[in-house]
Amino acid sequence: MLRFLTAGETHGPQLTAIIEGMPSHVPIDVALINAQLARRQKGYGRGKRMAIEQDVVDIVGGVRHGKTTGAPIALVVHNRDWKNWSSIMDARPLPEDAEQSGKRRVHRPRPGHADLSGGIKYNERDLRNILERSSARETTVRVAIGALVRQMLSICGVELLGYVRQIGDVIVSDASVDRPLDELREWTERSAVRVADVHAEEAMIARIDEAKASGDTLGGIVETVAHGLPIGLGAHVQWDRKLDGRIAQAVVSIQAFKGVEFGLGFGCAARRGSHVHDAIYYDDAQHFYRKTNRSGGVEGGMTTGAPLVVRGVMKPISTLYKPLPSVDIDTKEAFAAQVERSDTCAVPAASVIMENVIAWEIARAWMEKFGGDSIEEVQRNVAGYIAQVRAY
Repeated sequence: MLRFLTAGETHGPQLTAIIEGMPSHVPIDVALINAQLARRQKGYGRGKRMAIEQDVVDIVGGVRHGKTTGAPIALVVHNRDWKNWSSIMDARPLPEDAEQSGKRRVHRPRPGHADLSGGIKYNERDLRNILERSSARETTVRVAIGALVRQMLSICGVELLGYVRQIGDVIVSDASVDRPLDELREWTERSAVRVADVHAEEAMIARIDEAKASGDTLGGIVETVAHGLPIGLGAHVQWDRKLDGRIAQAVVSIQAFKGVEFGLGFGCAARRGSHVHDAIYYDDAQHFYRKTNRSGGVEGGMTTGAPLVVRGVMKPISTLYKPLPSVDIDTKEAFAAQVERSDTCAVPAASVIMENVIAWEIARAWMEKFGGDSIEEVQRNVAGYIAQVRAY
């Protein structure tokens, strides 16, 4: 069973992940992980933090001479900004005579963030102890995790791509994403906002500039497509084994994500069933197949063999440079919320994050379906299942 844990704070020394359940002999290219981390840092509208951090991963366990060993894998991403926060975030107790102001204490919660709820839940009088861990900086190491497991998926013929469908009120055309995967990748990778629509890109950049000038932020919608999935990943037999349910939970666990849909998603509500479901056909060459993919590649909690199509909604970032009203937790007086360094728009980065979070859930379902302690055993199990599917 694949599983992971992460640890670390946004201004701490490092972010750490432990991954268990990867089969042995999977070739691991650190450059491919770092490439995903670099993609996460790009995008028009990012803040000054991205000029400080140049994220790279160190693999400190579970990989030897470029291949997994079957042991738990340990990943570390160092925070370069730590040098500016080492005294504030030091794990050691403060001296008795230390100035409390040196802690950069936070006591004015930001609307939309975890500050107030987390402070009350954990009985913290310094909300920095909440915001440091709830920060989206944590997604750095989750991208590294996804980038690692997708190297196993790539061996098995699975490819993923994330891109932007909407920023603010600007929506890309459906035609712009109706391209072969390689062509769509080429377009979105060279776009400052990860779109394949030149006119939408210009309008999105203009909206981001307007929001920045007014001290505000912008959200949007991102989409991930996964190709090469066989029929039958996930299961219908228990609620927690449905692949779309697990992906939905993973997507909304990303900081600032508020919704998720598959295929037509919420668009199903306005259509009749005859315009929602994907009719089934058969011929000797294609076996069972569909001419449409309104389901987004999932039926009954299982993959259908069509591309998996997932969209997530990211709200505008909650840290505003013209902050909303809040209340000081000490005096209970009204104040403007505290300001922490932030982005105007992180939607392009969010598309990369969601892409890699979904890669993890696919890899987890892959190992549950096919099992194996080595990649050779996994590949044999995949080949046997594909033969069974073709003979059905």
